[in-house]
Amino acid sequence: MKQEDAEALSKDVLLWLAAHDDLLLVFLNSTGGDAESIRNGVNDPFFLAAVLDFLMMDDAWVVACCDAIGMPYDRPARARAALPGGAETHWT
Repeated sequence: MKQEDAEALSKDVLLWLAAHDDLLLVFLNSTGGDAESIRNGVNDPFFLAAVLDFLMMDDAWVVACCDAIGMPYDRPARARAALPGGAETHWT
């Protein structure tokens, strides 16, 4: 997957998060962010990578998001690999 495609997918995930107030609040609390940081981060590949990292913390979130967007369940992980830090080895 190209980085541009991964960024577009991350933006779709961010829109999905924004439609779920309770989950968006968890995201903001876990990142220390606010509405302004989202506006500033929407074009930052590192921020978009964090969006995918957050989503992939819970399989239920991945399933719900993928079902809503209409994409395969492995797509967020593939997109994450195309963004900064995605090619690093994770030992956990």
